[in-house]
Amino acid sequence: MSQKNRRPLSLAALTVIELTPPQMVQCAADAGYDFVGLRLLPATDQEVRYDFIGDTPLRRETLACLKDTGLRVLDAEILRLKPDTDVAAYKAMLETAAVLGARYVLVAGNDPDEARTADNLAKLCDLAAPLGLSPSIEPMPWTDARDITQAARILNAAGKANAGLLIDPLHFDRAGSSTDELRALPREYFRYLQFCDAPAERPKDLDTLLYQARCERLMPGQGGLDLAGILRALPDDLPISIEVPMAGWAKTAKATERALKLREATLAVLDTTYGPL
Repeated sequence: MSQKNRRPLSLAALTVIELTPPQMVQCAADAGYDFVGLRLLPATDQEVRYDFIGDTPLRRETLACLKDTGLRVLDAEILRLKPDTDVAAYKAMLETAAVLGARYVLVAGNDPDEARTADNLAKLCDLAAPLGLSPSIEPMPWTDARDITQAARILNAAGKANAGLLIDPLHFDRAGSSTDELRALPREYFRYLQFCDAPAERPKDLDTLLYQARCERLMPGQGGLDLAGILRALPDDLPISIEVPMAGWAKTAKATERALKLREATLAVLDTTYGPL
């Protein structure tokens, strides 16, 4: 297997969202991943909010599990830049991410004022830099940073070397972005890549779009997204975070079984994309 085929692979929190953070670490290790992603702050009000920020028992347990398994944390989620966001309030989350050894912090743009989003991203990057963290904005079609072109404008305006742009194939496709647009962006914007698949037909309403993104994606290679095109349009050494929530499958299969099959499916797509040695 070539180096392009064998990237570092991470198990994203949303894929096994029913688990606690220490359980996520153990699951990723048992399924053969190199990294795990941890959701330190919930993405929605419906998610469980763990007592994780600061020197808490849960953080200590997670650190112990990371040490025991040798697994590393790729990214920590999720920071939202809203009109009323006080970036300084995220310092404790960033410090916890750094203690856990994370490399990246996932950021969502939820502010219609693009200039203010860029300014807040710059402030976030300044807070994150001494901690060795790269805030990476993830364009999502229902947010105010809806596609890669807009997210790239925000990054350019922020002007910070540790800012990143995170591509999720589902959001990339649903926003109508093209691989030509992707290839035209600066290579240094990209730090890591999310990975999933979905039906080729795009949802016609927001509720379906959100449900599919958060609850029912498809295993890489089993849908209609142009995964090979996205891979070829990006640097070929990016770590891959496998983010495939499948609520139906989760009712019948344990997290470790799902994580293992998703890892195998991702490796198969890489082999198909880049070919054998």
